[in-house]
Amino acid sequence: MSGVINYISCGVLWLGLAVKAPDLARHRGDPYLRAICVVLGLAGLCFLLGAPPTIGTVNRVSGVPNLAAPLTYASITAYGAASQVLIVHWRGGPHVHRTARRWIVAYACVVLGIAAAFLLGDAPVERRTDLDTYYARTPFIAEMIVLYLVAHLTAVGVTMVSALGWARRVTGWLRAGLVTLGVGTLCNAGYSVSKLLAVAARWAGRDWTPLDTGVSPAAAGLGALLTAVGVLVPLAGPRLTGWCRSWRTYTRLAPLERELDDLLSRRRLRLPRPRWASPDTLLMWRQTSIHNALSHLGAWFDRTLFEETREDALHGTGDRDRAEAAAWAAAVVAAAREERAHAADGAPAGGDGGLPAPAPDPADLVGIAEALHDSPFVAAARGRARRTRTGTA
Repeated sequence: MSGVINYISCGVLWLGLAVKAPDLARHRGDPYLRAICVVLGLAGLCFLLGAPPTIGTVNRVSGVPNLAAPLTYASITAYGAASQVLIVHWRGGPHVHRTARRWIVAYACVVLGIAAAFLLGDAPVERRTDLDTYYARTPFIAEMIVLYLVAHLTAVGVTMVSALGWARRVTGWLRAGLVTLGVGTLCNAGYSVSKLLAVAARWAGRDWTPLDTGVSPAAAGLGALLTAVGVLVPLAGPRLTGWCRSWRTYTRLAPLERELDDLLSRRRLRLPRPRWASPDTLLMWRQTSIHNALSHLGAWFDRTLFEETREDALHGTGDRDRAEAAAWAAAVVAAAREERAHAADGAPAGGDGGLPAPAPDPADLVGIAEALHDSPFVAAARGRARRTRTGTA
């Protein structure tokens, strides 16, 4: 009677709605976004209205025994229609708006039928958890129950078939979302089927109330979670993939930033690190710092060292890209060491300036950072630079 499953399911769905609400505010004319938000909002409302404490509150405030039942059934019916409209807009194609209107009109008629049946029927005894089986033989109330269950089962069944059928023709995050949505609607179908079986058993003189009070809420709760995930995955998945890619690049650039750390700090070339920033912003910050340092080192890059290291690495690895990265890493190590030595001696900036700084392309910078970490040719260049500096001193 606590309604914990209902309230948790409602919270999950409305959390998804909160995630999408800013997008809807920015793109109010997008029917697809509207459909997503309506599905999430109505699904959460179904669980909220179906919780036993909420049922008791609605009945007590209204003064009408079991008024919460038709309200819940109407929200479930509207959710079924919204799910179909979402699938229609998701798939696109010709006659989208006409097909969506047909679903809306059809299920609006179902809602009117639910209201009419409740007004014509008589349900004086409040039932918070087992109304469907308790009033399964009551005229008009029984028709109301069957009407909403059949309408709900039809909607989720069509949604399941459409989602799983479409999933076979697409790939990536969209396919993952469609499969998850299809499994979620299968669970929602379990909600309707278990209740219909309990009602049919009551017609046959048997008591299968646990299907109504135990199995159906559990199926609905699991279906709500999977539905919310299925709707949000195609939208959040690409963004999550981009963030993961940016974070991976950000971490892989760390060795190059560490190599330039002294120069960045001493010359104040590093921008303040953004706090609570997205991976995209952090990557841009690190790239900018590295680019500032490399541009400052432009006067110190040694073309001869660069070309010799590139030839040695190309001969040793046979990989032109790796050789290029190793050559740049060696040039960066030598230039940073030379610049630091001249700064300590108080000498002005010098060098031939005959080698422009490497391009700020993330892939190129990652290659240089990895060469700094594991290339034997860069290690050899470090040793040569250290010996040269020692001999000079």
